[in-house]
Amino acid sequence: MALLWYLRGAKTHIYKKKMETVLSGIRPTGNLHLGNYYGAVTSFIKLQDLYRCFFFIADWHSLTTHPTPENIQNSVRTILAEYLACGLDPEKATIYVQSDVPEVVELYLYLNMNAYLGELERVTSFKEKARKQPDNVNAGLLTYPTLMASDIIIHKANKVPVGKDQEQNMEMARKFARRFNQMYGVEFFPEPASFSLAKEGGIKIPGLDGSGKMGKSEGNCIYLCDEPSVIRKKVMKAVTDAGPQAMNSEKPEVIKNLFTLLEVVSSKDTYNYFNDKWNDCTLRYGDLKKQLAEDIVAATDPIRERIKEFSSNTALLDKIALAGAEKARESASKTLREVRQIIGFRVY
Repeated sequence: MALLWYLRGAKTHIYKKKMETVLSGIRPTGNLHLGNYYGAVTSFIKLQDLYRCFFFIADWHSLTTHPTPENIQNSVRTILAEYLACGLDPEKATIYVQSDVPEVVELYLYLNMNAYLGELERVTSFKEKARKQPDNVNAGLLTYPTLMASDIIIHKANKVPVGKDQEQNMEMARKFARRFNQMYGVEFFPEPASFSLAKEGGIKIPGLDGSGKMGKSEGNCIYLCDEPSVIRKKVMKAVTDAGPQAMNSEKPEVIKNLFTLLEVVSSKDTYNYFNDKWNDCTLRYGDLKKQLAEDIVAATDPIRERIKEFSSNTALLDKIALAGAEKARESASKTLREVRQIIGFRVY
């Protein structure tokens, strides 16, 4: 059933011409988890009805870690299947794979010609990556901000949903757009603004280890594709403490994390029940974890089933990716033709 909405025949894609453009990219580094879903994807689902949206899978960005061809293909299909299973709709938004839009690389070249070594070396994310992988400090890491800027301004995006860790790269994107306009005396590229998903209902989902937000590299995730038995096992191992020591006391961070998850996936009555148990010092963490695990299973079960459906139909995934690439290239080609004309190159 999950596929019928697409198999019945795609409608003509109508760009929301009078609306602002929103763009977001995700590196194909593994499965989506609850943090991705509640922190970003649920907001994307709302945004696709309100803006001209581009959602892309950033496989070129993944080349800085030298993945195999098989890993790239499998990872791209994984993210695409999970995006679709969550509710991103290719009839409403342009969903595409970065490497299917070669115009991005040409604009990346032009931006690199006007980017300077000193400013690129000062980017925090580059310095952190260089420290963590000193044997693989490649040019792709250094010029990550220019490729990111090209991804954004090739579609003249007005808003980009990003976290605080990407804010410096967003400032670089604005700088490169502004620099192009100033060099050629045009008002061509808009300066893209960072977009807070929290204002659109995005929620910061904590990890199960009590250390902060859920993240793949931290190993504290519940993935949307996790089977119920896996979810139950992970939740039962979530970090807790000795329990409430005084009535109506403030919850420590590790317990707040569990209650944040409970607030997201459970009913208000369930949340209130366990909150009351905390306040009167009768809470048993085992009971809380069992209920939380079952509510996470219930929340993810329909998504997990749709993931299985989409993942098993690679022909459909490739068809959707191709259709998205055509739409993205239509937008990117228009921008690039104008850029070539502004710079002084032949326009094809």
